[in-house]
Amino acid sequence: MRRFVFTGGTAVVTGAASGIGEALAHRLAARGSDLVLLDRDAARLDAVVAAVRAAHPDRQLAAYLVDLADAAATARVAEEIRQRHPAIRLLVNNAGVALGGRFDQVTLDEFSWVVDVNFRAVVQLTHALLPTLRAGPGAHLVNVSSLFGIIAPAGQAAYAASKFAVRGFTEALRQELAGDGIGVTCVHPGGIRTRIAQNARVGAGVSAEEFETGRRQFEKLLSIDPARAAEVILRGVRRRRARVLIGWSAKLPDLLARVAPASYQRVLAFALERVGGEPARRITTGSPTGARRQPGAAPPADPAGEPA
Repeated sequence: MRRFVFTGGTAVVTGAASGIGEALAHRLAARGSDLVLLDRDAARLDAVVAAVRAAHPDRQLAAYLVDLADAAATARVAEEIRQRHPAIRLLVNNAGVALGGRFDQVTLDEFSWVVDVNFRAVVQLTHALLPTLRAGPGAHLVNVSSLFGIIAPAGQAAYAASKFAVRGFTEALRQELAGDGIGVTCVHPGGIRTRIAQNARVGAGVSAEEFETGRRQFEKLLSIDPARAAEVILRGVRRRRARVLIGWSAKLPDLLARVAPASYQRVLAFALERVGGEPARRITTGSPTGARRQPGAAPPADPAGEPA
């Protein structure tokens, strides 16, 4: 499959108001893509649109305010995008939410909210926009899973379930769409400095003190700049990579899960306790983007763990 061409096409990015999504918007515009940006945070989304327009006045931008937890609203926005933007060449399903608490500490409604945003919306938008992707040559689909789509720690049952589902969905689509010339990439970020920990919901059965302890511990582990993460993702898209792991904080657990698929949890719990400074049972209620470096290891020259 030929390398992806960014210029002359439209890229759709969800979760574009901050973090990786915001960084992707800026870097896609710099590469010559027109943009369709989705988020539920109106003020932040407006700020991103204004900044991209100021930096790249020649790019066409459209913004849609939508809560992806609402299936009906997602369907309406998807149809509007499909009708108004026939030149979509890239779809990046990036939006994600977090929920702190063990499975027995969260309600089914809270669990379903995570699955709706992190997985159902990915499926829904992909299904709605796939005919448009097929219509143009050389299209590409990116679904952002997580480090927790590779490993599943205690306290993240909902998030891990949703991100493992994204991974399986993406791998199946890769096989189905290969004959159409559509590239498909699954992204597994490690410890990216995003707002997901700040915006995480607290399970109904989790005390505020317990959740806050977990959130603070995990935020210490978020070291990778979203701009760097976006660059690694787009490099993977250009090269049509099937799988992109961002940072050693994703690559080392991936290796661990391959070597010890039935026992990696014990190693993970030990490492979290060493790095976070709290018993593992306390910090498992924190951010699902939290990741780690090996205790005592020096940081790599490139925090994303990729060649320059």
